[in-house]
Amino acid sequence: MIVAITALFVFQLLGEIVVQYLGIPLPGPLAGMLLLLAVFIIRGGIPTELDKAGTALLQHLMLLFIPTVTGIMLFFDKIAEEWLPFIVGNLLAVALTIFCTAFVLKKLMSRQADKEEQ
Repeated sequence: MIVAITALFVFQLLGEIVVQYLGIPLPGPLAGMLLLLAVFIIRGGIPTELDKAGTALLQHLMLLFIPTVTGIMLFFDKIAEEWLPFIVGNLLAVALTIFCTAFVLKKLMSRQADKEEQ
């Protein structure tokens, strides 16, 4: 587990280095995850240790939203001034998330059905 989490942090660091060195307008952690995705594609799969660590982290994903909720509470006055764009942006983000999740789920389910037919 420690090796897998260390690998995640190393790829985050690599992403930060790549973004800073090349001046790419992306967050460093996103660049690191794209690098990790490239390694998975080249390797042909996800190592078991990293899969277990990722699953454990996903089970506690809600903890990552606590800072965001706290941040929103600090800016209630600003949200009160600009409530319409705030609400519209959140509704569009939720709709886009639901659409993307449904699309990916449909693709994965059809892939699973194809495997079961063989």
